[in-house]
Amino acid sequence: MLNKVVIMGRLTAAPELRHTASGIAVTSFCIACERSYVKAGTERATDFIDVVAWQKTAEFICRYFGKGSMIIIEGELQTRTYTDKNGNNRKAVEVMARNAFFSEAKRQEAHEMDQRPEFSEEDFSQISDEDDLPF
Repeated sequence: MLNKVVIMGRLTAAPELRHTASGIAVTSFCIACERSYVKAGTERATDFIDVVAWQKTAEFICRYFGKGSMIIIEGELQTRTYTDKNGNNRKAVEVMARNAFFSEAKRQEAHEMDQRPEFSEEDFSQISDEDDLPF
């Protein structure tokens, strides 16, 4: 059997790191993923997918990602049932994150890339064929 999920989208809120009573790190968050197709005459739909991450993966996500960050999650789809406050049986479907990946440049690096130095002809010198080149 195979249960593998890969999603890419933006975090709808900053993930918060929590710990279980036994000290295990966990975080849960939602990712907004645009659908790859658009019906004629409508706007592109967005799915909001719940994700849970544990241990080092949870710590990594909470450390390096914030609200609006683009993220790639690789994991498995899981379902669970629970009883809500009113005694109703509910079913939750969520992605259990195994790995998280960056999908865009760091904001500082992106800013620096936009400010590349400009060069003029004065910054270069002409080399003649007779010069002794080191290569």
